[in-house]
Amino acid sequence: MKTQPYTLLVVDGSQSLLPKLVRTLGPEDFTLRLARSGPEVLGLIREVDGVLLFAGEADPQQTHALLEALTPPEPAPRAAVVVVTPPEAKALRLTALSRGAESISTPWDEEELQIRVSRSLQIHSRWKSLHSQVEELRRLSVTDGLTQVHNHRYFQERLREEFRRSQRYDESLSLILVDLDHFKNINDAHGHGTGDRVLREVAASLQHSVRETDLVARYGGEEFAVLLPCTHLPGALTVAERVRRGVSELLAGPDANLRVTASLGVSSFPHRAILSPEQLLLTADEALYRAKHEGRDRICLHPPAPLFSTPPSRAG
Repeated sequence: MKTQPYTLLVVDGSQSLLPKLVRTLGPEDFTLRLARSGPEVLGLIREVDGVLLFAGEADPQQTHALLEALTPPEPAPRAAVVVVTPPEAKALRLTALSRGAESISTPWDEEELQIRVSRSLQIHSRWKSLHSQVEELRRLSVTDGLTQVHNHRYFQERLREEFRRSQRYDESLSLILVDLDHFKNINDAHGHGTGDRVLREVAASLQHSVRETDLVARYGGEEFAVLLPCTHLPGALTVAERVRRGVSELLAGPDANLRVTASLGVSSFPHRAILSPEQLLLTADEALYRAKHEGRDRICLHPPAPLFSTPPSRAG
């Protein structure tokens, strides 16, 4: 239930009907703001609950264009729109109705205008609330409940999407797998509650260590994945070292006295051995296994051999 007055943006070039409108709607339920031109209206649209569009003396083409801009077809929250038209403007009324707006003809009946404006705003409020709920459900569906980074399913979807995009546009794509070292010892010695807290703090450290365009996901247990679009292997190594250092410097746990380290495996596309997203994941996992086998708290690459050779001389 809305407790504050709705804010209506009144679009009336002549403002000849404004005094009657103020008497009809009253200041208790509606706060009125004025606008004259299309660009002015579109600049204010996010600040109001609804738009009352008077089409009496305005250019019909401009009114149609403004109506279309105010009622986009995509399913997203938008301000409620009520169009007030002359009796002969049937085409505009039908357009308004077909695009989900309310319509009323002049001279209007005061009670009818109040009802149409109120109904339009109530529908707008319910739609906005529903959209927020859907967005929250969407966020929860792709988020790991414990660590609040992305979950395994969403990571797999993005991995496939980014791999296809990298193939299509001949761009680099890198992947880092991060596995906490000896994490079972933390659970055994301090309990799973402390272990969960450490995982949350490590996830936050990973988020802090990567760029906004990178994706951090909980891959499973104490393992995380970092997907790096448009990033070649040298750039991925820079991110991986920042991640490894951030984890090793973390003072985790309820008393901020637990130190953890991580082993990391890094792989990058394009590479002759990587022809699918599954192979990118497999090669990063193989590099992670080597990091574990070689002593932990380190970064290993795929392939393990040097990646670049000295280019042949062009002299002579």
